[in-house]
Amino acid sequence: MAAGETSTKSATLLTSYGLTPGKLRGLQRISNANGTLTMLALDQNSSMIEMAHKALKTAGHDREPSFAEIVEAKVDMAREMSGAASALLIDGYYGAFSVVASGAIAPEKGLLIRVEKSGSPKNAAGAPLGEIEAGWSVQKIKYMGADAVKLLAPFEPAEPDSAEHQLQLVKHIYEECRKYDILMLLEPVAFPFGGEKKTDEAYRRRKANTVLESARLLSRWCDVYKAEFPGDMEFDDESKLRDNLQALTEASVTPWVLLSAGVDYPAYKRQVELAVECGASGVLGGRAFWKEYFQQPDAKARTKFAAGEARGRVAEIDEIVRSAATPWWDKIGLNRDSMSDIRAAEGWHARYLAGVGESAGGGHVVRPGEVY
Repeated sequence: MAAGETSTKSATLLTSYGLTPGKLRGLQRISNANGTLTMLALDQNSSMIEMAHKALKTAGHDREPSFAEIVEAKVDMAREMSGAASALLIDGYYGAFSVVASGAIAPEKGLLIRVEKSGSPKNAAGAPLGEIEAGWSVQKIKYMGADAVKLLAPFEPAEPDSAEHQLQLVKHIYEECRKYDILMLLEPVAFPFGGEKKTDEAYRRRKANTVLESARLLSRWCDVYKAEFPGDMEFDDESKLRDNLQALTEASVTPWVLLSAGVDYPAYKRQVELAVECGASGVLGGRAFWKEYFQQPDAKARTKFAAGEARGRVAEIDEIVRSAATPWWDKIGLNRDSMSDIRAAEGWHARYLAGVGESAGGGHVVRPGEVY
């Protein structure tokens, strides 16, 4: 190597893509070692309450589940299933503190926490108008040591009133995550409106276009994009599905992962196989892994299901993801070896977060070569 040459690369390669130290560390924490992502979602509140209520009614107890019963279900599933995942997504109200305090999530596993309210209000067209959960915030998620913030933002470009509202919410959370330098995962989902139903053929056929257009419009306002499957496996052949998945990969500015939307596990497995072939970086799946949990006859059987069938599903998807998904660093033209040569410039700490609420320098001018 000639005098003055160096093999190192500037950390600007990362920060130019928004991967500041906190976001980068969060992304590393929620990923597998090879840069893929196998994430388990247990942040669902409304659906879990509905499932638990149905189970109680079947057992002769027609009542809503208690706070403690939902907490125990989340802790049980986290303890038995999260070991097969790279990270766990949980809610703040029922799950976050309890899964950490109980050790249900291992210290080496990534932790994502949702910020949105469950069951947001709707406008006259039946379109959701998202809200942050009362008493909760990006700041609190950062302070409790989580690795990432997740925002669910139902989005339909063709419904302008809710679309404008949701875009402003997305931008607000994005700026809050920049302020506290924490990774943001965004989950837009399509929805029926104006009298439609999810079972209507017209809605099912336009959904893929909604998924693709939402990625074009919103993926720039997050660090990891969580997408629905862009197609209908009943109506579309695999050639069409692959075309849609390739289009989703091209539309998403950031690495994207596939949600499960409560489909049956065999269908989700096939969706995952197609998605990772076409550029997905992994999954963030929930009910497809564990939705039969509340159908088990008692607590012992539920734990057995979580530790056996449900964990096995996560492990099977993890094997697919690790072997075929696109590492997140591919999106910025890097790889694991090239990243090992990245170094920050002297004085970076004084410039860190300047412009997002912090002043540069801390009142002291940093001089090159000055020893601290």
